[in-house]
Amino acid sequence: MFIDTHTHLYDAQFDEDRPEMIARALAAGVERMYLPNCDSGTLAAMQQLCAAFPDHCFPMMGLHPCSVKEDYKKELELVQHELKTGKYVGVGEIGLDYHWDTTFVAEQQEAFRLQTDWAIALDLPIIIHTRKSLEDGIAIVREKQQGSLKGIFHCFGGTVEEAKEIIELGFYIGIGGVLTFKNSTLPETLSQIDLRHIVLETDAPYLAPVPYRGKRNESAYIPLIAHKLAETKNCPVETVAAITSENARKLFG
Repeated sequence: MFIDTHTHLYDAQFDEDRPEMIARALAAGVERMYLPNCDSGTLAAMQQLCAAFPDHCFPMMGLHPCSVKEDYKKELELVQHELKTGKYVGVGEIGLDYHWDTTFVAEQQEAFRLQTDWAIALDLPIIIHTRKSLEDGIAIVREKQQGSLKGIFHCFGGTVEEAKEIIELGFYIGIGGVLTFKNSTLPETLSQIDLRHIVLETDAPYLAPVPYRGKRNESAYIPLIAHKLAETKNCPVETVAAITSENARKLFG
């Protein structure tokens, strides 16, 4: 059994074949799919999908850093309301993104800190996005870590040293399709990181693994990532499946 800890299956790119896409994931052995929210515009679609597949799709609630704009306080009010009144397995996708636009960096950091506080109060894991901002992301988690904060640094692409910092903070490293890319430095990094600290993810519909690179990603491709990780760690793919799935179960319950 595999678990996809980060997948946007509610995305409009799946509108034409969503049930078939879920069926392909289940056929591939991907039995649990965790869905991070982006903002108010994605909430309804995510909730509908999780209601349709309650044994396989699990919702999270958060404001994505790329959605932190002029109206971010209104968006955060919705996140807080949903976390108080709804049933969510995590707070995410939250964090920092300095790649596309740095206009709202201060607001991103404020939103990250606030949502982390809510996660601590509710004893929920956080799912962290840190594009071109990993150092700042680690610093904020270190500032907020009072012993119970937990979660995943999603789409990890850092160094061995950064991976060790994340592990020391009690967090998991989310590994997806980038591991399979020809120019990726992740195999070298992950060869020095124990599987006990790694979870699998697709970030579908983005970042599809080889041989689907550049095409729409989906949760059925988790085994391709697992096979590459098994090759990297020189172990059977069954070991990767068992340990990464157990890590996800420990985190999400």
